[in-house]
Amino acid sequence: MDQSKDRELIKAAVKRRKKEVYTPVVPEMQLGFVHNNVDCIGCRACEIACKDKNGLEAGPRFRRVMYVEGGTFPEVFAYKLNMSCNHCAEPACLPTCPTGAIFKRKQDGIVDIDSSLCIGCRKCEAACPYGAPQFMPNQNIVSKCNLCVDEIDAGRKPYCVMACMMRVLDIGPIDKILAKEWQTKAMAEFETPVRAVKNLADPELTKPSIAFIAHSKAKVE
Repeated sequence: MDQSKDRELIKAAVKRRKKEVYTPVVPEMQLGFVHNNVDCIGCRACEIACKDKNGLEAGPRFRRVMYVEGGTFPEVFAYKLNMSCNHCAEPACLPTCPTGAIFKRKQDGIVDIDSSLCIGCRKCEAACPYGAPQFMPNQNIVSKCNLCVDEIDAGRKPYCVMACMMRVLDIGPIDKILAKEWQTKAMAEFETPVRAVKNLADPELTKPSIAFIAHSKAKVE
C-alpha cells in the first residue's frame, strides 16, 4: 500500500474518532451519598451488607471503610471515611469503556455496568480516581456499586444505608444535600456538608456525587 493511501486511511480514522466524543448525561435528578465521618465508628456493617447483597467473594469490595489516624501525643485524632462508587456527574470510567457497558441513568444519575457487555479490559478500573470499579477474577469482568439500583427502583434505600447502625450514611439528591435542603439522619444537627476531604481525589476531576459531614482534621484548608 502506498503512502497516499495510508494517509487517507489515517485521516478517515481520525475523522471517525472525532465523531465518537462522549457527551455527559445530565440526569433529571442526581442521587448521591452523604457520610458523617464525625460519628462513624468504623463497624463495617455497610461493607458486609454490600458484599452479602452482591454475593462478593473475598477480595472485591464495592464499599470500603477507611481508617485515618494522625497527630502526635497528646494531640491525636482518628476518623473514618466511607467510600464506594460516587456516581459522578462526569464519570471517568464511562468514556474509557470500549464496549459501552458502563452507562449513566437519566432519571437519577446512577452509574451502572451491563455485565453482559463487559470484556474485563479493566480500563475503567485504571481511570477511576476513587478505586470504585472492582475486577472479578472468577468472572473476568469489572463490577462496582450501582447504588442497589433494584432497591432504588422499589422505593427503598441501598443495603449499606439500611445496615448502618449509627445512621451516619444516607442518600438523597446531591445538590440538596450540599445545600442542606435534604434532611437525613446522617446530617441531622450538623453543619453544611462539604464535597472534599483530605487525602481524596480533587472533586473537580469527576464531580463525584458524595458529601461529607467532615471531621475537623479531615477538612480541606
